[in-house]
Amino acid sequence: MKRVYNFSAGPSMLPLEVLKKAQEEMLCYGDSGMSVMEMSHRTPVYESIINAARENLIKLMNIPSNYKVLFLQGGASTQFAAVPMNLIGRTGKADYIVSGQFSKKAYKEAQKYGDIKLVASSEEDTFKYVPRVKKEDFRPDASYVHICFNNTIYGTKYPYIPDTGDIPLVADMSSCILSEPVDVSKFAVIYAGAQKNMGPSGLTVVIVREDLLGGALPYTPVMLDWKTQADNDSMYNTPPCYAIYIAGLVYEWLLSIGGLEEMKKINVAKAKILYDYLDRSDYYIAAAEKESRSMMNVTFVTGNADIDAAFAKEAAKNGFMNIKGHRSVGGMRASIYNAMPTEGVIKLVEFMDKFAKENPKA
Repeated sequence: MKRVYNFSAGPSMLPLEVLKKAQEEMLCYGDSGMSVMEMSHRTPVYESIINAARENLIKLMNIPSNYKVLFLQGGASTQFAAVPMNLIGRTGKADYIVSGQFSKKAYKEAQKYGDIKLVASSEEDTFKYVPRVKKEDFRPDASYVHICFNNTIYGTKYPYIPDTGDIPLVADMSSCILSEPVDVSKFAVIYAGAQKNMGPSGLTVVIVREDLLGGALPYTPVMLDWKTQADNDSMYNTPPCYAIYIAGLVYEWLLSIGGLEEMKKINVAKAKILYDYLDRSDYYIAAAEKESRSMMNVTFVTGNADIDAAFAKEAAKNGFMNIKGHRSVGGMRASIYNAMPTEGVIKLVEFMDKFAKENPKA
């Protein structure tokens, strides 16, 4: 069976080493006599799986001891509500920066729970850049500031960490987590859906500073209360057991190749191959402004919608799957997450060059 190069924005491809390990352990994990899929989360053997995953994530990201790591369900979109429910109670106010579709959804969801200020937005320019803000732009009595660190649909990423002073900074890192080192201490909360860069869909990771636990709004559902989840080690109810197991294998794989410093080197090199080609091409146009370009999601167009459609169709025939851009923006998007091998990016550029030569613009 031949595997394709899967450029999907999520769920995305997983490292082959992880898939092979999971395949080996599918029928029987260790000497348990059963698959992880069949295991009770209340058993010592599963507790060892979730504890190892947590410890390895802490090691990978150098998470300080005053933070809790939660393995939850519901996707990052559920956290759009959980964030204000857990944090806005201090003052009833929160500030949001909107740099893409998901941060806009988070902003709209938060409006149900308090006084929400839109500090900055790049929507007027099709979200092709990340807004620049300064500390003075935020309300001093805001309970928190929310950002989406990498914008999957538009192919942009924050080139800086906003200075929010003493106001807790919350970041949705779904599409860039584990792609490079990040100073966790600069954020009060980091949350991420796993299906883009750390595992299969069904798992959401929340990294939250301990002093922010316990302030949930009175009507917060128990499943969205971070303190309840922290007090129960993410097992208040049955967690997404198998997704956590796979994420744990991804963490082990990252540690085995040298951690996030090494992963960043690989990712920088991969992105450079594709962006360098786009910058010297007179056929393709990179959609995001240079300063705001994402290392994970590379968006581009030809300037002709019919040619864009033909490109995506021909790419799929040649084993470059899911490269069509999001329906809201069109064009193309190559998501080159951690598991995408450098070879896949090189071959994509070769295909792009061949397609351009064989399909001249009128």
